[in-house]
Amino acid sequence: MLLQSGLRLGHSIVRFASTTAAAATTSASASTATRAAMITVTRDSLPADKDGKPGASTGVAIVAFNTPHNLNAFTAELGQQFEATMSKLAVDPTLRAVVLTGNGRAFSGGGDLQFLLDRSKETAMNNAFIMKAFYRRFLSIRKVPVPTIAAINGPAVGAGFCVALACDLRLAATDAKMGVNFVKIGITPGMAGTHILPAISNPQIAARLCLTGDLISGAEAKELGLVTSVEQPDQLVPRALDLARRIANNSPRATRRLVMMLRGRVDQGLEQALWTEADAQASCYSEPDLIEGINAVKEKRAPKFVDFGAPLMPGGSQE
Repeated sequence: MLLQSGLRLGHSIVRFASTTAAAATTSASASTATRAAMITVTRDSLPADKDGKPGASTGVAIVAFNTPHNLNAFTAELGQQFEATMSKLAVDPTLRAVVLTGNGRAFSGGGDLQFLLDRSKETAMNNAFIMKAFYRRFLSIRKVPVPTIAAINGPAVGAGFCVALACDLRLAATDAKMGVNFVKIGITPGMAGTHILPAISNPQIAARLCLTGDLISGAEAKELGLVTSVEQPDQLVPRALDLARRIANNSPRATRRLVMMLRGRVDQGLEQALWTEADAQASCYSEPDLIEGINAVKEKRAPKFVDFGAPLMPGGSQE
């Protein structure tokens, strides 16, 4: 796990896990997350002194998606645990910065395919509310009033990339792949992708990435201004921690106010954008393109989308 790379800095790290919204914050002496935890939180601290006395906390928390078996795909349960974790961090007066990454080889592969397929069984109205709530859980990172840094350690695709975009700063590994590839599975973007991406880059870059569904490398993401730096995989989290600690050394009161000021431009109109995205995705879930797109992913082939009005094969599949 990339979190282990933080240990190479010679810093003592205390781990606790968020498991449910009702779970109490684990004490700093807990060193191992429970097996059920889909989100892990690691507290960074300074090195022990020469007498072995533990170092003081830096105020930095490393949050990691922890379902590597499915590339940290976004599910309703993962969203609930993530929101619960963000709610705890948001009221922690000792918190000064957050690093967000993924355990295993991915940051996040995006929305869980079964979750998406299940949407085809719901009405458009229900799906609009379901998707809006789904976005809210993962975008709760924007409610944490300290700087957030995404350490993109591997694939960050679809909704996964959108959550990285929702962070204040982003670093990527050299082997990371990123993209908003919703159109490749027959749906429109969600998770505030159509709102945040043009705001932090420009409308043309956003249009290209959204309309093509292209996956881009860390190097290209840096060229486009989407990440601040590209690091070797084993140095990504240490570099993100170094950045977080430099931020954490500054005035916490000024920093929290500044974060809200910097987020203001993106936050303006965000709620309306989320409803627009939820409505658009809800409409897409009733279309045959979704089934074709997901089948293509499962079968590891290119999708074959038909024109409007083209006939369907028996059972709703496309010719």
